Amino acid sequence: MPEAARPAPGLRLAGFRAPVTRGDVAPRLRLAGIVEDSIVDGPGLRLTIFTQGCPHGCPGCHNPETHPVNGGSFHSLDELVARYRENPLLSGVTFSGGEPFLQASPLAVLAGRIHALGGTVITYTGYIFEELAGRAPMDAAVAALLDATDLLIDGPYIEALRSLDIAWRGSSNQRLLDRELRARLLSLAG
Repeated sequence: MPEAARPAPGLRLAGFRAPVTRGDVAPRLRLAGIVEDSIVDGPGLRLTIFTQGCPHGCPGCHNPETHPVNGGSFHSLDELVARYRENPLLSGVTFSGGEPFLQASPLAVLAGRIHALGGTVITYTGYIFEELAGRAPMDAAVAALLDATDLLIDGPYIEALRSLDIAWRGSSNQRLLDRELRARLLSLAG
């Protein structure tokens, strides 16, 4: 199986089948759904892509249908880029879930294609940034998706910290980390 077809090491789930076909066929993503004109998943009008599969199982999760790793349906990157191009009002794409880092490699490729069209990339994750940053040196797919992400929204949803008063997050422990803040966190840790 091509390297791009494998879920990120350490982020694997039992029974997870990577959403890429064998041979020279283009990468695909296993998705729970797509919202073509979201105003709640980041700044501006966004194409929001809900990945399928999540290991976190956060109590009270807003998207529990995204948890089974073998649910959803397959979509090619070409199809997703075409859908993005159909709406010139889009500011960018948001990767939500599920857990996007289970499909980090094809999402990083898609992010690059969206950047080439002038769009921004937001990635939600139930992991914390420091955990992903620690994995990145050993996992090129995680490193690539982190690098391709303009705004990372990290941390698990914690029902006891639920808030309707914070932008783009479900609970107050979740952080909005742009590239500058992530670089600052790395410099403080190192």
